[in-house]
Amino acid sequence: MSYRNKTYVAFASEDIKSYWLMTAWKKNEHIDFDFFDAHDLNIALDTSQPETIRRRLRERLANTKQVVVLGSAKCKSKASDNDSFLFYEIEVVTKLNLPVVVANLDGDRTIDRNFIPQRFLNSDYYTMSISFQPTIIKYALDNYAPDYATSSRTGPHYYKTQVYTRLGL
Repeated sequence: MSYRNKTYVAFASEDIKSYWLMTAWKKNEHIDFDFFDAHDLNIALDTSQPETIRRRLRERLANTKQVVVLGSAKCKSKASDNDSFLFYEIEVVTKLNLPVVVANLDGDRTIDRNFIPQRFLNSDYYTMSISFQPTIIKYALDNYAPDYATSSRTGPHYYKTQVYTRLGL
């Protein structure tokens, strides 16, 4: 199962509550959701210098097999600000050619170009847009991420309604 691979969750600091919710889903025995959180690797202290933090982020991402981007307008904005760490994370993700699941925080099940970092859109990077729900995130990590490396697809994609229906969503 793909969710056992190290998963890096990238997000704007304003969206940290959604990241905390993901970690709560992971701990809840009644929700079938798990991921090996790459944030647990190489802890960077808040007092670290920017170069130290960037080095640690690169180390984390180098040990990551897949990425979940918490999609929001703030995420897209910060991912375009070259002074932000999110900008750096997205840059490294594209250089490492990692599979990216964009979990739309507004619950949108289709491609929302207002939430996808511009770097992905400009480079026609193969991403999978989904709603921010544990079942579909798990599904994407189990299905999209393993096929990413061998796929010739480009640009943003999404799952059709039938996939959500089959998952009971």
